[in-house]
Amino acid sequence: MKNLRISLVQTHLQWEDIAGNLQQLEAKLQAIPTGTHIIVLPEMFSTGFSMQPERLAESMQGNTVLWMKKMAELKKCIITGSLIIHENNCYYNRLIWMLPNGQMGFYDKRHCFAYAGEDKHYTPGNKRLIASVNGWKINLQICYDLRFPVWARQQANNPPEYDVLIYVANWPEKRIHAWKSLLIARAIENQCYVIGVNRIGNDGIGIAHSGDSMAINPLGEILWHEANKEAIGDVTLSSNFLNEVRSRFPFLADADKFSIHA
Repeated sequence: MKNLRISLVQTHLQWEDIAGNLQQLEAKLQAIPTGTHIIVLPEMFSTGFSMQPERLAESMQGNTVLWMKKMAELKKCIITGSLIIHENNCYYNRLIWMLPNGQMGFYDKRHCFAYAGEDKHYTPGNKRLIASVNGWKINLQICYDLRFPVWARQQANNPPEYDVLIYVANWPEKRIHAWKSLLIARAIENQCYVIGVNRIGNDGIGIAHSGDSMAINPLGEILWHEANKEAIGDVTLSSNFLNEVRSRFPFLADADKFSIHA
């Protein structure tokens, strides 16, 4: 495993404006220096957290996926973030994992946010996606999933299932203490790096977002954090540090065994 460089894009989102969001994000991505391995965008980065999938959903061959493919090829790196997808008569809050060669994986949000009615409009996913990059294993999740530690929990494997846990989000400012606390908790309990990318600004129904995007090391220490403004964080994850922490503190070997049922 070589060191892994990740760019966190904390941005305002234009409400339900796919073309406008892609245009502004393209300008931001163009400014990211070469050499990053992964660019992380927020949840529903093309629309904001909308409960109008009937109007806004796209297919896997739609403009936003094609835009991700173009930008991944241009930037020569992986681009990830979630968007609204229509497939098999269902709507999904789907995270796309787009490689520079045009290949992709995806993860459908497991825990739909019933408090905002997401469960009434979107179909939940039933399987995790753990991607591989340069020897790193990366677990990809979305926003509300953060409140459910079992879904992210490392199994008692040797080696562990994954090394980095990524959350993309539209997490409201009024509950931001939970966001920050749970990101740190996931890093400590799973002995992994955690990346959380959240939007800023008010959405179309008046909900405020402070961002508070973070990169956290396996000891729960904050490597990068920014709030209340647009920002791009550039962090390098150290494989040596990760291996040292796991070697010095082999806590995962004592973890409870469990299984998850879809």
